[in-house]
Amino acid sequence: MTTGPPPQAEVALVDLLDRLLAGGVVITGNLSLCIADVELVRISLRALLTSVEAATEGILT
Repeated sequence: MTTGPPPQAEVALVDLLDRLLAGGVVITGNLSLCIADVELVRISLRALLTSVEAATEGILT
């Protein structure tokens, strides 16, 4: 009897992207530019990645 970790299934990149885009993914990030501990610029980024089908699903029905 083997007690090692269960075998892992390989997932193709296309399948992974299909799963992510079907549900949607939100990417967030913050960028700040400081000189001598003085904050000069602060940028907040948010991006929503989803498929057109998933985005228009609630609009058309």
